Parts: sequence; C-alpha cells; structure tokens
Amino acid sequence: MTNVLYVSSSPRSGSYSTSVADRVISEIRQAQPDVQVTKRDLARDPLPHIDADFLQATRSAEGPQTAAQRAIVARSDALVDELLAAGVILIAAPMYNFGIPSTLKAWVDHVCRAGRTFRYSEKGPEGLAKGKRAIVVNARGGIYSSGPAQALEHQSSYLRGVLGFIGITDVETIEIEGVGLGPDVAQKAVERGLVCARAVARAA
Repeated sequence: MTNVLYVSSSPRSGSYSTSVADRVISEIRQAQPDVQVTKRDLARDPLPHIDADFLQATRSAEGPQTAAQRAIVARSDALVDELLAAGVILIAAPMYNFGIPSTLKAWVDHVCRAGRTFRYSEKGPEGLAKGKRAIVVNARGGIYSSGPAQALEHQSSYLRGVLGFIGITDVETIEIEGVGLGPDVAQKAVERGLVCARAVARAA
C-alpha cells in the first residue's frame, strides 16, 4: 500500500493544477483501492510564514524558548512527519509571478529542516527523505518550458531543486502551459495533463 501526501496550493475555483492533480489521485485510487491519501490544502488552510520565532525555534542552537516557539516546532514536526510517512508526494502548483505561491513556499520552509529532512556532512548537504516519488503538477498562463520566457521559469525548477535537496530525486512533472492564451489552448493543455495524469498515476 502506498501512502500519498497531496499538497495543493491554488485558491482558484476550477484550478487547472488542482483538477489534474485530483485526476492523479483518482487514478491512483483505481489502481490501488487501499491507498491512504493525506491532503493538505494550503489555500484553505495556509501555514504561517517564517518569522523571528520560527527561526529561534528551528534554527538556533538554543531551540524554542517560549510556549509559542514550542508550538511552532510541534507544527513543523507534524508536517515533516506527514512528509516522511508518504511514499508518494503529489504537489499541485500554479505559477504566480514566475514562481510558486507563497503558501506553498511556506510549506517548503516548514518541511526543509536540518536534522529532519536534510543534514550537513563533510561531503556537503545530504537529503534524508530518500526513497520517495514526487509528482508535480504545474499550471502556467504562458509558455515557459521553452522559448524566450524560459529564463523566467522558477516554478518547476525550484520544486525539483528543493525536493532533490531533501533527497527526493524521483520527480515527475505534468506541465499545463498556455492556459492564459485562450480557452482552446487551455482546454488542450488540460486534456494533455489528464492523459499524463493517468500514465503517471499508474506508475505510482
């Protein structure tokens, strides 16, 4: 049985990234009826962004010093445990201003923890969340996988980089591009995404 952690981040009704990621979950459930899915909807239940208390609680030698800081560590630990318990991580991300939503970045900040999901060694940083598979569904209004806008693509490249940093190197992406170029282009992009969703899910 595969445990799946499904992280969505779009607040938009009818989100392209969410709809395709939902299809991935549906296909996985068809293939593995006993699969356990944990969904974290960052648009409906956003995490707080990093502040001074977070830094004190998680990154200082002294550790948490107050009740509020201890609560911060407990929340971050729970998110890390959720990640480590999953065999498959499914992330649905729209592109905002060439990158990921700040809510998704806040989740990244909570789960990228020295000593929990990575560590520093004599050979440099080492990911501790190895042996997992990630599926990333990216939605974009324009075309960023090639062409003149490629240099501004900090969505898929960032997620691949940060997942690799914590040891998740088996990453498959579903790119839904050009959804802002008109309804016909958007429909075709989503249709391609749904086809990819089935193929990707069956391999999970």
